[in-house]
Amino acid sequence: MYRTLVDTATLAGSLDDPAWVVVDCRFTLTDPQAGGRAYAAGHIAGACYAHLDRDLSAARSAGSGRHPLPDPAVLAHTLGSWGIGAGTQVVVYDDSFGAMASRLWWLLRWLGHEAVALLDGGLPKWKREGRPLDAAMPAPHATRFEPHRDDRLWVDSAAVLDAVQQRDCLVIDARSEERFCGDIEPLDPVAGHVPGAVNVPFEDNLEPGGVFQEPAALRAFYLGHLGNVPPARVIQMCGSGVTACHNLLAMEHAGLPGARLYAGSWSEWITDPLRPVTTGPGVAR
Repeated sequence: MYRTLVDTATLAGSLDDPAWVVVDCRFTLTDPQAGGRAYAAGHIAGACYAHLDRDLSAARSAGSGRHPLPDPAVLAHTLGSWGIGAGTQVVVYDDSFGAMASRLWWLLRWLGHEAVALLDGGLPKWKREGRPLDAAMPAPHATRFEPHRDDRLWVDSAAVLDAVQQRDCLVIDARSEERFCGDIEPLDPVAGHVPGAVNVPFEDNLEPGGVFQEPAALRAFYLGHLGNVPPARVIQMCGSGVTACHNLLAMEHAGLPGARLYAGSWSEWITDPLRPVTTGPGVAR
């Protein structure tokens, strides 16, 4: 069972295995149809396509973030239509080194499916190695996906506000430094971050070639940020609950499980003007 990462060679050797399902999660926040167009032009053979807005999120509502968690029953039906069942090894990938695909990794874990891994290095590494792409649309064998959701894996805005007030949890924000500091904000109407949060951009999980750092290096990296805070007292957030999953995957790969996702993240936090907002570099650890 692959639970965090899988390398390109392993995936290439398993594409004909009926127990493996591959899902393409390419998505561009500023052009929501770009990922689907890219998928239609060429994808890893047999891969289904997951659209972030349509498949991996519920519709946005007043007071929600940009990508609310999907209805578990609806998501379970979608997963089953892709051929994902109890014994399936799922591999997710994108062209942004896991920034989008890690959302599906986390969603599957939320619904109780442990056998899911991110393709390390993603489509860029696959293509650099000269591995083939296929434009044929797959015909997956639909099955039943039985969800066993674990809502202990995420928190809401009330829990984050309590963490800010009690100072008993470490909030880590996976957005870029510029967005965290409030210097720029291309997606949301308010800039800045949750007071007391620490900025750990998801790109810091990666080596220069786009693959994840080795587990020991990741462990040392995160322990440097956590200090004496146990992983179970860590809340990961980002703009809308997507790239924060990259940090959660990295911590899991580093042997530091137990951190939780603030599912609504910054785009939900700022819907209530009474929730505190700050700018600048944040807390140094």
